[in-house]
Amino acid sequence: MRLNKVYHRLTLLSLTPSSPPPPPPPLTSSLSRFSSARTPGHLRIHHFKRFKSISTMTSRLPNLVPLNSTAAENVGGRSHGSVSSASTEDEEALAGKYQLPPPEIKDIVDAPPLPALSFSPQRDKILFLKRRSLPPLAELARPEEKLAGMRIDGKFNTRSRMSFYTGIGIHQLMPDGVLGPEREIYGYPDGAKINFVSWSLDGRHLAFSIRGDDEDNSSSKLRVWVANVETGKAQPLFQSPNVYLNAIFDNYVWVDNTSLLVCAIPSSRGDPPKKPLVPSGPKIQTNEQKDVIQVRTFQDLLKDEYDEDLFDYYATSQLVLASLDGTTKEIGHPAVYTSLDPSPDHKYLLVSSIHRPYSFIVPCGRFPKKVEVWTTDGKFVREVCDLPLAEDIPIAFSSVRKGMRSINWRADKPSTLYWAETQDGGDAKVEVSPRDIIYMQPAEPLEGEQPEILHKLDLRYGGISWCDDSLALVYESWYKTRRTRTWVISPGSKDVSPRILFDRSSEDVYSDPGSPMLRRTPDGTYVIAKIKKENDEGTYVLLNGSGATPEGNVPFLDLFDINAGSKERIWESDKERYYETVVALMSDYEEGDLLLNQLKLLISKESKTENTQYSIHKWPEKKVCQITNFPHPYPQLASLQKEMIKYQRKDGVQLTATLYLPPGYDPSKDGPLPCLVWSYPGEFKSKDAAGQVRGSPNEFAGIGPTSALLWLARRFAILSGPTIPIIGEGDEEANDRYVEQLVASAEAAVEEVIRRGVAHPSRIAVGGHSYGAFMTANLLAHAPHLFCCGIARSGAYNRTLTPFGFQNEDRTLWEAMTTYVEMSPFMSANKIKKPILLIHGEEDNNSGTLTMQSDRFFNALKGHGALSRLVILPFESHGYAARESIMHVLWETDRWLQKHCVTNSSGESAELEACKDEVGKGITDSDNQAVVGSGGGGPEVADFEHEGFYSLPRSLL
Repeated sequence: MRLNKVYHRLTLLSLTPSSPPPPPPPLTSSLSRFSSARTPGHLRIHHFKRFKSISTMTSRLPNLVPLNSTAAENVGGRSHGSVSSASTEDEEALAGKYQLPPPEIKDIVDAPPLPALSFSPQRDKILFLKRRSLPPLAELARPEEKLAGMRIDGKFNTRSRMSFYTGIGIHQLMPDGVLGPEREIYGYPDGAKINFVSWSLDGRHLAFSIRGDDEDNSSSKLRVWVANVETGKAQPLFQSPNVYLNAIFDNYVWVDNTSLLVCAIPSSRGDPPKKPLVPSGPKIQTNEQKDVIQVRTFQDLLKDEYDEDLFDYYATSQLVLASLDGTTKEIGHPAVYTSLDPSPDHKYLLVSSIHRPYSFIVPCGRFPKKVEVWTTDGKFVREVCDLPLAEDIPIAFSSVRKGMRSINWRADKPSTLYWAETQDGGDAKVEVSPRDIIYMQPAEPLEGEQPEILHKLDLRYGGISWCDDSLALVYESWYKTRRTRTWVISPGSKDVSPRILFDRSSEDVYSDPGSPMLRRTPDGTYVIAKIKKENDEGTYVLLNGSGATPEGNVPFLDLFDINAGSKERIWESDKERYYETVVALMSDYEEGDLLLNQLKLLISKESKTENTQYSIHKWPEKKVCQITNFPHPYPQLASLQKEMIKYQRKDGVQLTATLYLPPGYDPSKDGPLPCLVWSYPGEFKSKDAAGQVRGSPNEFAGIGPTSALLWLARRFAILSGPTIPIIGEGDEEANDRYVEQLVASAEAAVEEVIRRGVAHPSRIAVGGHSYGAFMTANLLAHAPHLFCCGIARSGAYNRTLTPFGFQNEDRTLWEAMTTYVEMSPFMSANKIKKPILLIHGEEDNNSGTLTMQSDRFFNALKGHGALSRLVILPFESHGYAARESIMHVLWETDRWLQKHCVTNSSGESAELEACKDEVGKGITDSDNQAVVGSGGGGPEVADFEHEGFYSLPRSLL
C-alpha cells in the first residue's frame, strides 16, 4: 500500500459516481488468543514493571521531576502539549478503555466533512453529495462473512463496512459560471443511507440505492430509487417492495435514458445455508500433478464446501430490466454476475460471471470466468470466452492470466469488442515476441469471421485510448525495466503503420508528456478529444500533465500535434503561489471536434494554506469563474508553514521531503522542536529517477484522520514523506541493499532537519503505516542513533511469513533467503532498544500484514526486554475507520510522543542512563511483576514498558 496524500476533505468524484469514498487513508486473520468473543473491548493487558514507582524514585533523586511538573519545560521555551501525571496516565494505559486525544487534535478530526461533487453529463448541473463524519465502531462490529477474498455484510447483502451519503443537493451551473440555489432530493425515508449515485445518460434522472437502520426487518437491504432532477422528487424504481439490490459485485447500469439493468437478490432465495455441526470429512488440498503454484499471502479465502455454498448464496444475482414507467422483466438465469456493460449503441450487453470450481488458495478474481454477449432485452448472442481457474499466475511482476483479458467495448464504435491475449502463457519470465496481441471483433460476427489483429506488443499491454478510426493510443509497459511506450495506431486504416509516440521510463517523471484529455460522447463513453484551430487542418489533442520539475510539479495543458509531434503550452499552473490542475473538459457535450477558442475547463486551485476550490476557465479570453467556496477544514492550522526541502544521501542520491512547522514558529527565537518523521520507502531502477522531485511546494496541506500533520497542533515539526529510495540499477535487486540504503536515507533526513535548527537531535521520532511500519522497525533496529522512539501501524515484520513475494519483491524466500532474513526486523528484535509502539487492526485483510505479524513481533521484542507496546484495534482492518479506533490511535500516538519524544531527552541518553543507574541499584528480578486483566470498552493492549519516566532538568539538556 502506497503512502497516500489526502488533498482535502472534498472528494471530486468521477462524472458517473458510485459509492462514496472510504474515509481518507492513513499516512498510509484476527488473533485467536485475542478474539475469544466478538464484542468490543475484549482485553488482554500485559505490563512488565521494570523499575519502582516514580514517587519512590523521585524521592531518592530530587533532580528528576515527574512528567506533570511545570519544571518539565520543553526545548524552545514553548509548550508541546500538556502531559498528565504519570500515575493517571499509567492507569489509563492499563485500563484498556477507548481514549480521546487532546482537544487540539480531536477538533481537527471531528470537523464536518465537505461534500463530494458530481457534474451532470451536460455539465449544467452539479450534485453536492453530503457526507457524515467518522462512523461509530458499532458499524464495524456488524457480523460479516469472509469469503473468497471479500468481506460481506449478509444483512445488507453488500460488501461490509460500506460508507454512504446522507443527502443529495443539486445546483444549476449558470451560463456565467455561478451556482444556482440548492435543490434537495426528497421523498426517500429520513435517515436513509445513500449509495451508488448515478446520472442517466441524458442527465434528467438520478439513480441511487438506499438502506435503513432497522436491522430487524427487510428495510436494511438496499433498494433502488430514482429521482427527477428538475423536481427533486425521488421514488422507488420497483413498485414491489420485495425487490432488493445485490451489491456484492456490480449493482446496476443505465441501459438507456429510461431503463436500468439491476442485479437483484433472487426472489426465490431462502435462508442462508447452515454450517454443519459435524463436517462430512477432512479438508483436503492436493498437488499430485506436481504443478508449480506460487501465490502471495491472500486473506479471507474460502475454506470448505460450506464457504463455497455461502459465497454462492450471497453473490448470486437475478438480472432485472426495469423501466422508469414501472415495467420490469427478469433476464437470464441467476448466476454470480460480476460486471454488466452496455454497448455504446445500447443494443448489447457484455455480461461477465464467475462459476465453480472455486479455489481455497486464491480470491474470487481468479475463479473461472465466463464472458458473454446478450442483447439488452436478455437474449443470448454468443459466448466470448470461458476462462479456467487461474491459481497458477506466476508471482513475477507483469505476469497475467492466460487467455483473453481486458475485454471491453470500443468507446468510438457502436458495438465492437476488443481484448488482449498473452503469447507467453502469462509468465513474465518467458522471453517471446510478440508478448501480447490485441484483437477486435463485432458483437455479432458473421459466420466464420475471425477476430481481427489490431496490434502486437513486445511489452505487457496496458490499455487503449480510443478516438476514431484514424486515431487510437495503445499503451504497453514492463515493470522490471520500468519501460513504458505509447503507440499511435489508425484502427480503420490497415495501410497506416503503427508508430511509437513516446518511449520512456515510467520512473522518469520529468519526461512525462502528460495524458490525452478525454471527452464524453452522447452515448456516455469517453474518447480522446480532438481539437481544431482556426485555419489549421492539423490533428491536435490536449495533453494534461503533472509537470514535474526540479522545483516541484507545475501542471500544464499542451496542445499537441499528433502527427508533427510539436506542442504548444496553452495553460500552466501558477507556480509562484498556487497549485492548479485541470480536472475535466466542460465543453465536451456536443458532437464533433472541439474548437480551441471555445474551450471550457474545470480547474482546481489550492495553496499551502488555502484549501481546494474549483473554477471554470473559458477560452479564448481564459475568463475564470470560481464555483465553490468551501471553508477551511481546520482554521486553527491555516497559517502552518510548509517547505519542500532537498538534501543528499551520502552516495550522492538527491532526496526530498516536505517540512511542516507549526503556525507562528520561528526557529531563531523558539529553538528546535520535537520532530516526527513519517515516510514510506519506494523502489527504483536508477539513481537519477530516485532523485527527482515529486509533488508541489504549493499543494494544500491535507490532513486525514490519522495524519502525522495532526501533531502540528501539538507544536511538532513534521518531516512528511522524506524519500527513502531503495535502488537496484541494472541487474541488481534493490532489496539486496535495503537496510544500507534505508539507513543512509534516514541519516540524511535527520541531519538536514538538525542542520536547519528546527529539530532537536534527541527528540526525533519516526513512524509509518504498512510498509512504512516495516521501515520504522528496521530503522530502530539498524539506526538507533537517529531516533528517540517509533510508531509502527499495521506492518509486517517477518518476511518469512510472506515467502512468495512482498511489496515489489517478486523473488521467493528460497531464491533470496538472505535478503528476506536481513530485511525482517523480527530477526533483529534483539537490536531494538528504543521505545516502539505497535498498532494493528484485529481484522487486517491486507495481503501480508496479518495481525499475527505485530503479535509475534511484540513477543520477540518483549523476549529481549525492549520497551514496547502493542495495541490491537477490534474490528479494524488495514486502515482504521471507526471514530473510537481513530481517536484512540491518536491518543496512543500522542501519549507515546509525549513520553518518549517530548519529555525524555533521547529515551536512552547518557544522562538519563546515569540517573537510571542511580535509582536502579538493588532492583532484582523479584521486583518484576506481571499484570493480566480484562475489561470492556477499548482496544486490546499489551505493554512492556518501564513504569517510571522522567523529565530531565533543563540544565542537563
